[in-house]
Amino acid sequence: MFEKLKIYCKSIITLTDEELNLIDNYFEVKIVKKKDFLLQEGKVCDFIGFVEKGTIRHFHIKDGVEKTCDISFENAWVTDFQSFTYGTVCIMNLQAMEDATVFSISKKRKLELYKLCSKYETFGRIMAEQVAVRATEIAMSLSSEKPEERFQNLLQKQPDLFQRVPQKYIANFLGVSPESLSRIQKRIHSKQKS
Repeated sequence: MFEKLKIYCKSIITLTDEELNLIDNYFEVKIVKKKDFLLQEGKVCDFIGFVEKGTIRHFHIKDGVEKTCDISFENAWVTDFQSFTYGTVCIMNLQAMEDATVFSISKKRKLELYKLCSKYETFGRIMAEQVAVRATEIAMSLSSEKPEERFQNLLQKQPDLFQRVPQKYIANFLGVSPESLSRIQKRIHSKQKS
């Protein structure tokens, strides 16, 4: 059931088969249908999820407008770390852009797993570092790159993005209007032809 997560864990830390099989007892499967929410603002986030299949959009609402912060695919971790860590109400929404399967662990179960096997505490730290690096990359991109550069980097890192996520959400993530994104795509396409 949790094979993809086990493979991912083994790629990060050394675990015995017995330690690896602890995942079966501590994680649960969440099936999220397209457009349904894994997490909605106003609730306390009490889980960390591993995307086994599907696409999850991270967004918040400011002045009545949705602001896409990230888009996660397979093998990515999703949560609202601020809410998860401090037990506060979250402002983040996690919504499936296509049918998704997420392996999740509650805060309580995570702490129990850490006590049982300290290697998972090391794994948790590494995973949190990866999430922090991703957040830093996004912040740096938004503050220092032109929309066309952000678009090209996104296309390079996630080439199947445009087949899996509606263009309006990609434009929102890049900080441009859908019309501007269309113009950027046309410019890049014409440059590639010449």
